[in-house]
Amino acid sequence: MKRIDSIDFVRGLVMIIMALDHTRDFMHVDSLVQNPLDLAATTPVLFLTRWITHFCAPVFVFLSGTSAYLSMKKRNNYKQSRDFLLSRGLWLVILEFTVINFALWFDLHFRILLFQVIAAIGFGFIILSLLMRVPAGILGIVAVIIIFGHDFLSRVLSENDSILKQALSPLNNFNSYQITSKFAFVIAYPVLPWFGIMLAGFAAGRWFGLSEARRKKVFLQAGVVTLVLFIVLRLTNNYGDPSLWSAQRNGIYTLLSFINTSKYPPSLLFTLMTLGAMFILFYFAEGRTGRLKNTISVFGRVPFFYYLIHLYLIHTLLIIILFIQGFHWFDLSFEPFRFGRPDAPSGISLWLVYLVWIGIVALLYPICRWYGKYKLSRKKNKWLRYL
Repeated sequence: MKRIDSIDFVRGLVMIIMALDHTRDFMHVDSLVQNPLDLAATTPVLFLTRWITHFCAPVFVFLSGTSAYLSMKKRNNYKQSRDFLLSRGLWLVILEFTVINFALWFDLHFRILLFQVIAAIGFGFIILSLLMRVPAGILGIVAVIIIFGHDFLSRVLSENDSILKQALSPLNNFNSYQITSKFAFVIAYPVLPWFGIMLAGFAAGRWFGLSEARRKKVFLQAGVVTLVLFIVLRLTNNYGDPSLWSAQRNGIYTLLSFINTSKYPPSLLFTLMTLGAMFILFYFAEGRTGRLKNTISVFGRVPFFYYLIHLYLIHTLLIIILFIQGFHWFDLSFEPFRFGRPDAPSGISLWLVYLVWIGIVALLYPICRWYGKYKLSRKKNKWLRYL
């Protein structure tokens, strides 16, 4: 089965956008003290800079499920597919708690372990490896149940203080555990809701076996239905997201309130909003060619390699910027969620964040292009599949 260009393009696009979020999070002058989604303090530009990056994680997780389905069909061997997903899942979890967590904090003491998107994908692969004999249609139904039902489960758990809450809350909700005075474990991406998105991607893998015309139609229908459902449910302000929208000081901020859905964990409305837009993007991407699509697809062909490299690059550039701003090594703080930023004001303005982001993407392009060709020329190297 040949590579599907539209998958590489959509995945590459969200990888590029993801770098914007991490650049802002590490470098923006107010990122340590201001929530860009706080309508009482943010600006529309800062809000949208953060909001647009909401689309990255759900698309990345959804397409991880799709890739697992396509890989299974390509191998046509249940045992090989199961073993690969299991080993890849374990590998992703290990990398999350070592290489990736160090890239986030540059903290040799590992005072915090953050369970985020790569670990969620890893555990999703492990669970999926045990379910591969289940028909994709059945898994699709399970995905819908999880996506539509986990908000209800969160409500139940919030009103319950039993052993059931202690057992299920880590799987369904954002949780922070202070294990010792110097070590914390934070579950930012709980397995259950993200696994629902992965299962949806696995079930949707069948769509890529359709003809191009039929595929476009399916994506358009899925996108329209999903976004209409998002709008209807959001207007009711009743179910699907713990953060209700409300009228603000003007129409722009009211619109921002309407689209300000919850990511931690991904609510039903957050999922409908992001995946609905993804389906529409697939509709426009299918069958199109051109230099722009080919350029963006370069990143989508090597997503995990890009993910690892871009974190280290952004964090290293932050340290360089701090030195340029006159700080010394002993001024830097590598405590959790500080990234090395000192107590004194530091960082760069938002327009410089955008400039640095563009530079990072431009710098990573030839590296990702080289690695994509290198991996393609060594298809028999099994280790390369893990990057």
